[in-house]
Amino acid sequence: MKILFVCSSNICRSPFCEYVFRDMVEKDPELKKRVDGVASAAVFNRMKRIHPMARTALLREGFDEAYIDSHRPSFKWGDRKLFDDADLIVGMSRANKIVLPLRYHRKFVTLSEYGEGRYEKIPDPFLMKNVDDYLAVMDFLKAKIVSFAEKIKSLPCD
Repeated sequence: MKILFVCSSNICRSPFCEYVFRDMVEKDPELKKRVDGVASAAVFNRMKRIHPMARTALLREGFDEAYIDSHRPSFKWGDRKLFDDADLIVGMSRANKIVLPLRYHRKFVTLSEYGEGRYEKIPDPFLMKNVDDYLAVMDFLKAKIVSFAEKIKSLPCD
């Protein structure tokens, strides 16, 4: 299964999901059996680099600075292949689906609905004015990634 995480700009939530979930896949044999690729992209804004506070959150997770800094936000119109190749497009809110072309709607799920069976919007940390509030959103997001990973592990293996 190829997983594509999406958010508005691919500078906070979706790259955090990409990095954290990819790391989980690399370390967990059960996930590795089920996941063939992990990526992230934007559905709305075109940006140039990861948000500085997302960088802080990823450093706090133990990721290498050079690895974090290598992230270049992907945008749907420039990286349509990511969307075509994805088996599952995972959004942070239902609003992410609205801006997707209709052909991708069948692949779209929200992170919370897929992982926990109920919808819970992941707030946009970009809107947080201080680092503590930002990191609190990222902690909330990480809990949703863990639930998502558990759901993926429960799927039958081919």
